[in-house]
Amino acid sequence: MAESSGTSRISGISGTSRISGYLPIAEHGLIGDLRTVALVGSNGTIDWYCCPRFDAPSVFASLLDAERGGCFELAASVPARTKQFYFPDTNVLITRFFTEEGVGEVQDFMPIRGEGRGTGDEAGRHRLIRRVLCVRGTVPFRALVAPRFNYGADPHTLRNLGDVAVFESAGMALALTSTVPLEHDGPDARAAFKLAEGEDAVFALDQVGGAVAPRGCARIEAEQEFGETVAYWRRWLSSSRYRGRWREMVHRSALTLKLLTYAPTGAIVAAPTTSVPEQLGGERNWDYRYVWVRDAAFCVYALLRLGFTDEAEAFMGFLTRHISSGDGGPSGPLQILYGIDGRTDVPERELDHLEGHRGSVPVRVGNAAAGQLQLDIYGALIDSIYLYDKWAQPISSDQWDDVCDLVDWVCEHWDQPDEGIWETRGGRKQFLYSRVMCWVAVERAIRMANRRGLPADLPRWRQTRDTIYRRIMRHGWSAERGAFVQYEDGDVLDAAVLMMPLAKLISPTDPKWLSTLDTLTRELVSDSLVYRYDPESSPDGLYGAEGTFSICSFWYVEALTRAGRIDEARLAFEKMLTYANHLGLYAEEISRTGEQQGNFPQAFTHLALISAAFNLDRALG
Repeated sequence: MAESSGTSRISGISGTSRISGYLPIAEHGLIGDLRTVALVGSNGTIDWYCCPRFDAPSVFASLLDAERGGCFELAASVPARTKQFYFPDTNVLITRFFTEEGVGEVQDFMPIRGEGRGTGDEAGRHRLIRRVLCVRGTVPFRALVAPRFNYGADPHTLRNLGDVAVFESAGMALALTSTVPLEHDGPDARAAFKLAEGEDAVFALDQVGGAVAPRGCARIEAEQEFGETVAYWRRWLSSSRYRGRWREMVHRSALTLKLLTYAPTGAIVAAPTTSVPEQLGGERNWDYRYVWVRDAAFCVYALLRLGFTDEAEAFMGFLTRHISSGDGGPSGPLQILYGIDGRTDVPERELDHLEGHRGSVPVRVGNAAAGQLQLDIYGALIDSIYLYDKWAQPISSDQWDDVCDLVDWVCEHWDQPDEGIWETRGGRKQFLYSRVMCWVAVERAIRMANRRGLPADLPRWRQTRDTIYRRIMRHGWSAERGAFVQYEDGDVLDAAVLMMPLAKLISPTDPKWLSTLDTLTRELVSDSLVYRYDPESSPDGLYGAEGTFSICSFWYVEALTRAGRIDEARLAFEKMLTYANHLGLYAEEISRTGEQQGNFPQAFTHLALISAAFNLDRALG
C-alpha cells in the first residue's frame, strides 16, 4: 500500500509537444456519459476528469497543474506521430500512433448508463474505458495512471485486490482494471506492454464504493461496450433533421452540446472545465461547470432547430423543478446560474495549491457571478419556452403561470441597471443588450398568449414592450458613432447588439442597423473574428486583455446573412470554421495567433455555430 503526496511530477510522453508541461487546450477531444466528461489530449493523455459528475472535484487535472493535477497517460512508448478523430457520428474518440514499426490506436469512451440503459448496481457505475489496439506491425505502449483527488489536495492510497488496483482517498475510491499486468509506482500505477497486429488491451477506470464493487472489463466486454456506445450516439444523432451544408460541423456541435447535458436533471452546463484562461497569465479564469439560464436556453433553441426535442423537454423539467416561481410569484430576480442539481449555492473560491494552465492563476471553483443581476436571462429563457411551445409541445397551465409571473416581474424591473451578459465586475450599467432581451421576454409571451388564447395582462405587457422599444431607440442609438452602443447614452461599442436583428427587435435592413453593422465591422471585427467590446474603453473590473469571442463571430455571420450580405456571411463563416480544432471543437475565445482560449469546449460557441449554419444555408437556398 502506498500513499501519495500530491506533488510528484507527472512525466510527459511522446507525441504532440507540450509547452512547459502543458498540451495546448485545442489539442484535446471530449468523451462523456451525460454525467461528466474527460478531456483526452492528442498525445493520449487524459488531462481533465471530474468524477462522478461535471461539478465534482477533479481526479485528473494536469490541464491546470502539470505536476500536481494528476493524469492518465496511455501512448506508444517509442517516438510516434499522433492523429485524433471521432468514430463517425459518435462521441467515441480515437487517437492513433504512427511509429516506425507499426500503427496503434486508443479508443476512448464512456458507456451511457442513463436514458434507459443500465439496471441495478450497474446503473450507478461511472466507467471510463480505454481500449488499445495494434492495427499494423507491432507497437510498444506504456500507461501511467496517476489520480490526484479533490483537485490534487487529498492524499490517497493504492492497494491491490487481485488483478484490480484501487486508489482510495478520504472522499472517493477508483478501481483500475487492465488486461495487461500493472505495476505500482508509489501512489501511481504503471504498465508496459507490446502489441502485435490484431492484438488489444483494455483499461477500465470505475468509481467504486457502496453497492458498486470493483470488477474487471474483459476484452469481449470492452468490445460489446464499444459497440453499444457507438450505437447509442448514432441512434441519438439520427433524430437530426438538418440536411444542409456544413452537416459534419453542425452535427459535431450537436454531439458536443449533448455531451454537456446532465441526464439526471436535464441541466446543460456552459462548459465542462474551470479556469482555462481567456488570456495566458491573466485573471479571467472562471468555473463554467454550472447551468447558466441564458446559455442553456440558447442550447434548447439550437437543439430544437435540429429536431432534438427530448433535450428541450428535459430542460423544461429542470426549469419547472428548480426555477418555478410558485404560487406567490417571484419575490426577486432569477438567479443567473444554478448547480446541475438545481442548487443555488455555488460559492467561489480559489485553489492556491494549483499553478493554473501554463501559470495562469487564480484557479477558481464555484462562481460569484451567481449573485449578479443579469436581466437579459429573462428574454433567453422565455424565448426558449416560446420555441418549445411552438416546435415541441404546448407548455402546461402551470408553466404558463410561471411565464406570467416572470413577465410581470420584468414589467416592474426591466429599467434597472445590471451587470449584463458579459458578467462585468466593474459595476452595474444600463446595458442595451439587457433592454433588448427584456423586450424579447415580453414580446414572446404576448405571442404565446395570442397564439393559444392564454390568459394574460396583455394591455400592461404591450405597454411595457412598447416602452422598452422606445427607450432602446432613443437612448441606445449614438448618432455620433452611427451605431447602437453598449449602454444607454454611451458611445462604447458592444458585439452583443448583433442580437438585435436576430431577436427580431429591428429589421436586419433598417438603416440604423446597417450603419451599426458597418461600424462594428470596422472597429470590432478582425478577419471575421469579433471582439465583444474593448475593455480599455469600457472597464470591466478585471485586468488583462482577451481574445475574440467566438459566439459573437457566429452572431456576426448570422447578422450579415439576415442583412442580405450573403457572400460576406459565407466567407466569414468559412473562415471561422478554420479556427476550430482538429475535431471541430471550439473554446470560448480565439487568440490573436489563432489559439483556443477559455473553457473548452464552450456550449455558447457551438450553439451559435448551429444557428449561423442553419440560417446561412437557408439563405443560400
